[in-house]
Amino acid sequence: MHHAEGACGYGNLFQQGYGLDTAALSVALFGDGWACGGCYEIQCHGSPACKPAPVTVTATNLCPANYSKPNENWCNPPLRHFDLSKPVFLRLVTDFRVGIIPVQYRRVPCAKTGGIRVEMTGNQFWIGVLVFNVAGSGEVKALAVRGSGDGQWRDMKRNWGQIWDGDVHRLVGQGLSFRVVASDGRSVVLDGAVPPTWAIGQSFEGKGQF
Repeated sequence: MHHAEGACGYGNLFQQGYGLDTAALSVALFGDGWACGGCYEIQCHGSPACKPAPVTVTATNLCPANYSKPNENWCNPPLRHFDLSKPVFLRLVTDFRVGIIPVQYRRVPCAKTGGIRVEMTGNQFWIGVLVFNVAGSGEVKALAVRGSGDGQWRDMKRNWGQIWDGDVHRLVGQGLSFRVVASDGRSVVLDGAVPPTWAIGQSFEGKGQF
């Protein structure tokens, strides 16, 4: 499935605060979208073009596999590859022309400013919720929504990337609270994060961080 918003669903990375410090992950790292939002420290390693300082990036997209080429398919499984923007790549190397470099990488906590954000996405037939700007582990593993009208928590399902859906149509006109569970098991409730007047295309900052 191809999405204009990228395989995580984040849309405009600048508007959403991710900027250029992002990476598209190879199939083996992407985990079918569960890896969206995680942060990685990457350091050039074992090339004469390496600069000493590492960079930290957020996983915001998939670098798709290409099975039609016999070799140099860096994004095919089982390879662990990070596709970086040119400015970020240039912070790792002294010469852009080296192309592909060996790196050492590790998962690191995400440092984000402001609270977790939710964006109401979709159309008149289908409503989804995008969760972004998640600090800490960065990866969301479960999401539940509660409407101010009925006060019941309802588990949402991950549709793709970091887009979650469920019976949100029933909650039109209600204020929304969200319970976000990160991949490290920590959870936070964004109480009343979305006002009853919400519309598709709007995003809201929840007061709450892990």
